[in-house]
Amino acid sequence: MAEATKNEATEKVLLEVIEVLQDGQKGFAEIGEHLKDEQLKKYFLAESLKRASFRGELESELHRDGMVDVNQSGSVSGDLRRVWAGLKSKLGGGDHALLETAEQGEDEAKRKYKEALEHELPLPVRQLLTTQYEHVLTAHDFVKRHRDALKS
Repeated sequence: MAEATKNEATEKVLLEVIEVLQDGQKGFAEIGEHLKDEQLKKYFLAESLKRASFRGELESELHRDGMVDVNQSGSVSGDLRRVWAGLKSKLGGGDHALLETAEQGEDEAKRKYKEALEHELPLPVRQLLTTQYEHVLTAHDFVKRHRDALKS
C-alpha cells in the first residue's frame, strides 16, 4: 500500500475514534450532571475529561501527520443518546436509567476501538489506541457493574 494511502486510512480510522470520543466526552458530562449518586457523578465528570484527553492524544497524531484542522463534533447517534438521557432524567428514570444510556454509549466506543484496531496502523498509533481501548473496556465494566447494582 502506498504511503499516502496508508496515511489516509490511518486518518480515517482516527477521525472515527475521535468522533466516538467526542460523544463520550459530552455523554459522560451530560449524564454526570443528572446523576444523584455523588461518587458516580464524580466518576462521570472525570471520565468526560479522560475522553477529552484521549481525543487530544489522537488529534496530536493527526497534526504530526500534517492534518491541520481536526474538526469533529460527535455523531448524530451520540446526540440522540444524550437527549434520551436528559429525558430519562426529567421523567424520573433515576441513576439506573442514566447508567443504561451510558452503557449503550460505551458499547459504541468499544465497537469503534475494536474496528480501529483491526486496521493496519503505525505502531505508535496502534499502541495508543490499545491503551485507550483498555481504559474504555474498564470504564464500560464500571458503568455496567454500577447499573446492575442499582437494578437489584
